[in-house]
Amino acid sequence: MATKRRKGYKTRSAGRFGARYGRKIRKLVADIEEEMKRPHKCPQCAHLKVKRISTAIWQCRKCGYTFAGGTYVPQTSAGRISARAVQRSFEEAETEEQ
Repeated sequence: MATKRRKGYKTRSAGRFGARYGRKIRKLVADIEEEMKRPHKCPQCAHLKVKRISTAIWQCRKCGYTFAGGTYVPQTSAGRISARAVQRSFEEAETEEQ
């Protein structure tokens, strides 16, 4: 006899879609929502209190700092890469001035 499974255990937050859209899409949605809803680190005060206000708008619940980020995560990989490029260009400009 098969063991009884907890309802919604496999589907997680995408269980609201029922049998629609396919297993892969529901799994991807559940993964994105888990990442979006977990606590994130504030870039200003470094506390794990950042929550999503709306699409790409994030706010720290501790210090009130509001900033734009990615749609589902506060900082995307493309954003990190561009920030490094900007930082590198500032450092090069400082070394040329001296």
